[in-house]
Amino acid sequence: MQAASLPAQQKAKPIPVIFDSDMGPDYDDVGAITLLHAFADSGYAKILATVASTKYEGVAAVFNVFNTYFNRRGIVIGVPKGKALELKDGQHWTDTLLLKYPHNIKKNDEVPGATDVYRKVLASQPNKSVTIITVGFLTNLAALLQSAPDKYSRLDGKELIRQKVKQLVCMAGRFPSGSEFNVDRDAAASQFVFNNWETPVLFSGFEIGWNIRTGLPLIHNEAIRNSPVKDVFSICIPLSLQDSAGRMSWDESAVLVAVKGYKPWYRIEKGRMMVAEDGSNTWITEPAQHSYLIEVQSPKIVGQLINTSLMHQPVKK
Repeated sequence: MQAASLPAQQKAKPIPVIFDSDMGPDYDDVGAITLLHAFADSGYAKILATVASTKYEGVAAVFNVFNTYFNRRGIVIGVPKGKALELKDGQHWTDTLLLKYPHNIKKNDEVPGATDVYRKVLASQPNKSVTIITVGFLTNLAALLQSAPDKYSRLDGKELIRQKVKQLVCMAGRFPSGSEFNVDRDAAASQFVFNNWETPVLFSGFEIGWNIRTGLPLIHNEAIRNSPVKDVFSICIPLSLQDSAGRMSWDESAVLVAVKGYKPWYRIEKGRMMVAEDGSNTWITEPAQHSYLIEVQSPKIVGQLINTSLMHQPVKK
């Protein structure tokens, strides 16, 4: 099955994407990277890099499992080399994947640091072209903002972002106010990023993904076999009562709007997210460089689109 049947739109050049994920404690990251590969196969996205915002041993290998499965094993992977969280999944799906599926990266020290990956990739791209999708902690983006000129670019991090990034799309925050995992677990990084980031930022908040439940059609599809995506959802959904109707789709919704735009499923509220020292967030109306999603259509419609993409199968190159 190919990528989701989405509203018709004029086909443009693929959107260059850097995907930044805490590929670990939760498994909606698996859905998110699957959607991204499906969109790449259908010509809507070009995956420049996949970057981890956590550094438990094995996270680089897990990224490599999915990139290899979708026939893009050459995609560059980055892992934080400085201070970062080391959270791993409590349902042990990562262990299962590493035992069962091929990957040529085994250890995190085999891949470059996340900041180096960002700087090298951004420096190589046209101005105002790159969409960064972050569905984890803001650790890497804080480090990128504070990075110095190097062999990849004479620009410091803030100027490199200003020159090369078109927009930042984040699964982060609760709106109009609240506290959310991706923001509050590395609150200092979150606060620094949202105080200093100078390109447009679009938030898919906790309340968006909470209402979208996915994964059941995938695990009940008997035609799909030997799929790390199916294995993850098959392992994890039965382990949590709250997932009985499907897993909440926080990260998938961020990928969807980053690549396909937010219409017709959502409208946006413009303003600015403010992050407190404890990681909680509030919203102010000025200046209006940030936006967050507000539902327009039923989350069941978005869930159907995501469920279709979750069943996307690798395309032979």
